[in-house]
Amino acid sequence: MNATLIAVALSLVSAGAYAAAAVAQSRLAGRTEPTTGTLRLLGRGAWWSAVGLNAGGALLHVAALNYGPLTLVQPLGALTLVAAVPLGARAAGRRVGRVEWRGTVLTLLGLGALLLTAGGSAPHETLTLPEALGVGAATMAVVAGLSRPGARPGLRHAAASGITSGAASALTQTLTVAVTDHSGGPLFSWRLLTVALFVSAFAMGGLLLSQTAYRGGLGAPLAVVTLANPVAAAAIGLALLGERLQGGPVSLVLALLGAAAAVRGVILLSRAQAHGSTDPGEEAVEPGPLTSAPSRVVIGSPRRAAAPEPVTVRAGARHHP
Repeated sequence: MNATLIAVALSLVSAGAYAAAAVAQSRLAGRTEPTTGTLRLLGRGAWWSAVGLNAGGALLHVAALNYGPLTLVQPLGALTLVAAVPLGARAAGRRVGRVEWRGTVLTLLGLGALLLTAGGSAPHETLTLPEALGVGAATMAVVAGLSRPGARPGLRHAAASGITSGAASALTQTLTVAVTDHSGGPLFSWRLLTVALFVSAFAMGGLLLSQTAYRGGLGAPLAVVTLANPVAAAAIGLALLGERLQGGPVSLVLALLGAAAAVRGVILLSRAQAHGSTDPGEEAVEPGPLTSAPSRVVIGSPRRAAAPEPVTVRAGARHHP
């Protein structure tokens, strides 16, 4: 099978796994009191199901990076939002809203345009030790600048999370290609050890930064995280790994139009997921405390029946039948 088709197929299944994990986490969050401790969550099967789905999605993503370039694999991560729309609507017992449909169509059209322009060959080049150190140092510098105290911390932390996760994916591709290379090179080296340490640190850092970004709301930070990730990874791939867009200037224009459509679609989907629904008459549901990277999607849970309000009788008031 063609390497491009394998990469796309693995990315699609990975996005589906991430979306299912997000729905499972949000459903669990809706049934869990905010004061519930982590140890109690460990005893719940739904929590372990979400963990398993997230782990499966991550492994599939790593496998896709071994068959496709960053400019192809990373943008497909936005399909997590697309897959979460029908899954979340079904779990919440509602229909997909009009804004969600528009966001889905725009995202799919944009990703389709990007797929036509992305290079289709399996990755062969890897980052050298100086390049890996440079990527790590540059990422930490950008994150330090974005994480400084100031205005709009949610969006800045979201951008830092997306950039960190994108750098982690680029470094992961170097790790997987080097490990699966059969040229007879050493399996363990200072370069691979350095890359593995950066991957671990950036993956955890991206998770913590995303949790910080969501404290003030989900919609805009979710869009920034989803978009900054593929931009950072594609920049590393184009600058250091020899990846190119196919078709010349015409392909570049098509890629820019596709990126603009995908950006608009992701923004619409993230806003819809932040409020649970966009149709009139449906309540907005606040995001639960268990959102996690890389899926970062919160789906509204079914509404609970409101408790009856207590009746207060003033002292001295007379009761009339």
